Amino acid sequence: MTKVTSSVRPNLLSRRQVLAGTAATAAALLMPGFLTRARAEGPLKVAAIYTVPVEQQWVSRIHKAANAAVARGDIEYVFSENTSNNDYERVMREYSEAGHDLIIGEVFAVEDAARQVAADYPETAYLMGSSFLPKDDAPNFAVFDNYIQDSSYLSGIIAGAMTKTKNIGMVGGFPIPEVNRLMHAFMAGVKETAPDAKFQVAFIGSWFDPPKAKETAFAQIDGGADILYAERFGVSDAAKEKGVLAIGNVIDTQSDYPDTVVASALWHFEPTLDHAIEMVKAGTFKADNYGLFSYMKEGGNSLAPLGTFEGKVPEEAMKLVMEREAAIKAGDFVVEVNDEEPKSN
Repeated sequence: MTKVTSSVRPNLLSRRQVLAGTAATAAALLMPGFLTRARAEGPLKVAAIYTVPVEQQWVSRIHKAANAAVARGDIEYVFSENTSNNDYERVMREYSEAGHDLIIGEVFAVEDAARQVAADYPETAYLMGSSFLPKDDAPNFAVFDNYIQDSSYLSGIIAGAMTKTKNIGMVGGFPIPEVNRLMHAFMAGVKETAPDAKFQVAFIGSWFDPPKAKETAFAQIDGGADILYAERFGVSDAAKEKGVLAIGNVIDTQSDYPDTVVASALWHFEPTLDHAIEMVKAGTFKADNYGLFSYMKEGGNSLAPLGTFEGKVPEEAMKLVMEREAAIKAGDFVVEVNDEEPKSN
């Protein structure tokens, strides 16, 4: 694994010239919509571009999965973190020029530019976090998302059973589908055990601003919240200082907040990345929606162990959690995906 903070050295010959030959064109006609060149044996060259530090919740799960693939010998991995939106296209092009087989990242604010890069490098596979579905005119540009609404719903059941004031604070980054659907699923879970619960919903306008998230959480606690949905870093710090509870998101932080974080919905990026690696190696990578690999039945998310809160959550609530978890995995219960912006009530 290699960290890159500025730029990477491009190949002298542009990879766009690879498709110039008639043999490559014929192969593309035989298998439309696929990257048709199977990669040689050995690890794939994978690069990642992140707009935030790798310790940020969402990105940390991608980084963890990539490092696991490195440990297995499946990939070689380099990454750039804290890449600004204005610089994203340049870094993406440099990694493409450098001959990486697969490039991963998140293009929520640079969608058009990223898709143009993919069009310019048709033999490079791109797997990007995106709010949009794949398109036929970009056969090498697949998308993913953290569809962990299943575990978010289960964590809500626990939160509803633990709140005494029936007032729950929720602090998110931006009101985009990736955040909205998790909040709605959490709220639906809360309603299972606390149907009269009220919600305070706020967004801080940043993916990584712990001080702002903390101050927003303080305000919600002052407003009567006794349990907080910590979609952002900083929320659990406020909960700890004020002696209220928190529900984690994407990662498990209970070891840092043993008396605060009751439960967490965990995202596992491994199924998403592992499928992409398999497809690239086989030469069958295409513009798919990899978000489906984040579903619980695919192993893409789970509820974290209760740890220090084992035995402290009401038994009836935990029975419901186990019943619904089994039904979700069996396909007998479906948690609604609601991407609309949630509101306070």
